[in-house]
Amino acid sequence: MTDQPWQGDACSLVDAFRSGDRSPVEELGATLDAIEESDLNAFSFVDPERARSAALDADVSLPFGGVPTGIKELEQLEGWPNTEASLVFKDRVADHTSVHVSRLLAGGATPVGLTTASEFGGLNVSVTKLNGVTHNPWEHGRTAGGSSGGSASAVAGGLVSLACGGDGGGSIRIPAGYNGLLGMKGTFGRIPRSPNAYSRPNTVVLGNLARSVRDAARYFDVCGGLDTGDPTSLPKHSGFEAGLGTHELRGRRVAVIPDLGGVPLDEGVEEHLLAQAEQLIANTGMIRVDVEATLPNFIAHWMMGNMSTLMVDIGKLWPGCADDLTDEVSAGVRMSQSLYNLRTAAKAEALRVELNEAMGRLFDQVDFIIAATNPGPAFAAEATTSNPDGSTLEAALAGAPGKLALRSALGLARLGSAAVTNLPNSLISAFANRNPEFVAMGGLTVTSNVYGNPAVSIPAGTVRGLPVGMQVLARHYQDDLLFDVALAKERHAPWPMVAPAVTNATATSTSV
Repeated sequence: MTDQPWQGDACSLVDAFRSGDRSPVEELGATLDAIEESDLNAFSFVDPERARSAALDADVSLPFGGVPTGIKELEQLEGWPNTEASLVFKDRVADHTSVHVSRLLAGGATPVGLTTASEFGGLNVSVTKLNGVTHNPWEHGRTAGGSSGGSASAVAGGLVSLACGGDGGGSIRIPAGYNGLLGMKGTFGRIPRSPNAYSRPNTVVLGNLARSVRDAARYFDVCGGLDTGDPTSLPKHSGFEAGLGTHELRGRRVAVIPDLGGVPLDEGVEEHLLAQAEQLIANTGMIRVDVEATLPNFIAHWMMGNMSTLMVDIGKLWPGCADDLTDEVSAGVRMSQSLYNLRTAAKAEALRVELNEAMGRLFDQVDFIIAATNPGPAFAAEATTSNPDGSTLEAALAGAPGKLALRSALGLARLGSAAVTNLPNSLISAFANRNPEFVAMGGLTVTSNVYGNPAVSIPAGTVRGLPVGMQVLARHYQDDLLFDVALAKERHAPWPMVAPAVTNATATSTSV
């Protein structure tokens, strides 16, 4: 009898199924029990009946045959809720299954339920009006990050060994860093986004939250490849998992830039990351080189431009649905309506080109860039930014008078923009200066989303008892090299596959 979910990686669970040491039905039973007893709030929906049917019919010869799997609630599985983590769509049901999820299920995964996400994937935290707060299994009361926070919490929390993720500005890597997991953002297009593969913001990639490098590599093998509904999708790779450990890293050049893009880091993070990077470089025989890296931070412009796809989604429901949205998303829509025009779009494109060219110059000189994944370890679970003292925007959204004042100011800005077309750019810059937390959270990760190159967050020990991620960036299409960098780190400094709090709790219950 299996009394707890598998605490190893998904690949080893498949091996256990094939050897007969574990059964998909028993594993699912343990998983469902653990989810029911968990206080992490990592799942927003569970479908025991569908999961049991899949477990009974599991083909363990498939890559993920019989593995209980969490599906991020921004993905679609026909017949399941399609809320996008928003009260606006709390009663909507998916009428189709996304290509990503279809391929995962074809690879043998047993769908257990939907993991919590931030509303429409718009924030790097795990708080919504629909689902409440998702917690970090390393320490209850700490954020799991976002937008794939529920998936990260479920995998690091020992509930499932496999869960979907999506990364439009860091939403796989950020929660991976906060929860001590491997988070791979492949080259743009590795896994199809269809249907609804919007041309904006052209930064979203799909993947998973992984306990091991081979789990992530196998996931890309299963879910990657061309799809006619997504013209940006890439041809299927010959085999990421089969190629693990076959690429020579010795002699490759690496730049270590902890605060990539000029993002300020929490106390102790830079020193810790430098030590971790030096150890990785020494173990692999790579060569560290110093390079100049000046990158524009245009997250504020980028965020506002992204609101166009949200407006496709909510359409005529806006502005009547404003009170159902989280305050930050509602404010973001209002700000975009007030400040985004042809001038701001032009500024955003100019910044995009500037960033792409700056990244190109960097990769003309080095093979890899090492940076922090997040400014620091996980902050309070209820917070919307990493600033413990709050920000001016958070203060404005704290009560009805502040919200009304913000709406009035944005209304005036909208009128002023009609007369002074460059006013929005000035106001956006002022907003970024007054609310650095909103451009710092994701500032380390969004660069690779915009440039489109692969980047991975690798567990790199802890700061103040909580995990931090080492982010490694590579050139376009060199995902296989990046997997091997992560593999080298995993072999020389293995990380816990589940949070120590989970392991300790299990040991205590077993001893009793």
